[in-house]
Amino acid sequence: MSIIRSHSHQTRPVVRSDDSFLAEPTVEETPRHRAYRFTLGAVRLALGWVFLWAFLGHATTGPLAGFYQSLAGAAWADWLFMIGLAGIGIALMLGITVRIVASAGALLVVLMWSAALPPTSNPFMDDHLIYAGVLIVIALAGAGRTLGFGRVWERIPLIIRYGALK
Repeated sequence: MSIIRSHSHQTRPVVRSDDSFLAEPTVEETPRHRAYRFTLGAVRLALGWVFLWAFLGHATTGPLAGFYQSLAGAAWADWLFMIGLAGIGIALMLGITVRIVASAGALLVVLMWSAALPPTSNPFMDDHLIYAGVLIVIALAGAGRTLGFGRVWERIPLIIRYGALK
């Protein structure tokens, strides 16, 4: 636990857990904080939809396409990839296990980026790397708590005991 001084006119300390971030107001939620929380919640939902949409069909091109296509012929790799897309998408949409699925999603989109190298409009940067960065922000901000079931999920005794499952 840490003691945080309020940024409002109050001078009394406010206690919050160390794993909270700006998505969790310390004293009184301002319109800015509310907009921040809801924006991150909406971005989380949008990325969840991107993963679910990719679950429905995805093409691989680029210099590493042969490597990925050789894996794609293996039933285990197809199943693992599809389960990963669906699991990440569903968990992001629900706002549960956000830390885990955002990390897995960031890794997956970086792998998808490598399958499509080089990007068509930039020497290295494309939407996959942006998605990876946004997924990290979503995980750090606890964005599953807004427009999702994150608050309910975090009250489950098993999740309380094993905080990494948040």
